[in-house]
Amino acid sequence: YDGQMDDARFGVVLARTAMSYGALCASGVEVTSFLRAGERIRGAHIRDHESTTEFDLRARVVVNATGVWTTAIERLAGVENPLLVRPSKGVHLVVPRQRLDLSYALILPTEKSVLFVLPWEQWWIIGTTDTDWSFSPDQPAATRADIDYLLDHVNQVLVSPLTSADIVGVYAGLRPLVSASGKDTAKLSRSHQVRCSAPGLVSVAGGKYTTYRIMARDAVDAAARELDFAVDSSRTADIPLVGAVGFASVASRLTAHPAGAVLAPEQIEHLIKRYGSLANEVLDLVAREPDLGKPLSGAESYLAAEIHYAASHEGARHVDDALSRRTHIAFEMPDRGREAARAVANLMGKVLSWSDEKIEHEVTHYWASLEAALAAESMPDDASAHSLLAREQTAETEFTQPTRHGDECLVP
Repeated sequence: YDGQMDDARFGVVLARTAMSYGALCASGVEVTSFLRAGERIRGAHIRDHESTTEFDLRARVVVNATGVWTTAIERLAGVENPLLVRPSKGVHLVVPRQRLDLSYALILPTEKSVLFVLPWEQWWIIGTTDTDWSFSPDQPAATRADIDYLLDHVNQVLVSPLTSADIVGVYAGLRPLVSASGKDTAKLSRSHQVRCSAPGLVSVAGGKYTTYRIMARDAVDAAARELDFAVDSSRTADIPLVGAVGFASVASRLTAHPAGAVLAPEQIEHLIKRYGSLANEVLDLVAREPDLGKPLSGAESYLAAEIHYAASHEGARHVDDALSRRTHIAFEMPDRGREAARAVANLMGKVLSWSDEKIEHEVTHYWASLEAALAAESMPDDASAHSLLAREQTAETEFTQPTRHGDECLVP
């Protein structure tokens, strides 16, 4: 490979970088309607899913950067001809590093596109698929057909074929491709589009990780044109993300950190790779509370301090936040994080002052979601997998009342 990106770190670090420049960030909130002054959009009505409160948020310009939800948001705003975004599902498999006798990545041509076998820490990531997803964008599901497709194609070049028993993890996501009627998703452009969809509303859709700064520049430039005052030129090309600042010298400085007395060199290296110069903040936690330097039960390649840090500094408010969106435990561990869930809940509970009942609910909720995802992976197609996940979500909603457990926050 010529570069790697940790997507579990990317989103939160991007938000923290924005906050360091004065942005306010919140997760778990939903736009339910738009505020207007005449024909112009002047903000949105917001529902906070953590507290169940609702409020108005006023703005000179609203930027719709919602990926696969772009079309739905434009329709909510009353746009007559909304920008059509076509969700394309991509599925990846994770297998142990020792299972394949490779020292380099593979790129394999397929009948539609290409397949990659990429090294990632102790694992290989195999992917991806590229198929239409016509169901709720909230829950993309990997199916038996997706898994068989990837195994069939990669096994064409392997001396020792992989089986389902070799798979450690499976994950699925949706690409927000700008629609072109009739085209196969693999043939749709990955370029982005920016437009003023309505007075006071700018939408950006399409694109990919490697072009995100250009997308951001174009979207903000479009928003600036909607304002009645001058805005400085874009600076994104020269701004490093938090954690990248001082990264070159961080290794030599952190080896002398007081937490070094309780951590092995490879553990410090792990923190540097994941957090860059922010590793100093994680090590500070270990120095104050040495037990946080212990490996996380059920996911020993991570430290307990990383879960504490996710809750105290990076806005994690639920066990699945920590296992799926702040780390990769949910698809790196053979049990998909089942054992780690309780240790994670206990660590987060101390930070967020959870009751014993709340801790138990978080664990059982993660276990139920995990079982549903595993069951979906045995389904033959998208329709049956989606139906199964939808039933699980409905059952969870019916028997669970939202409870406030501390304000959502990110620390810049």
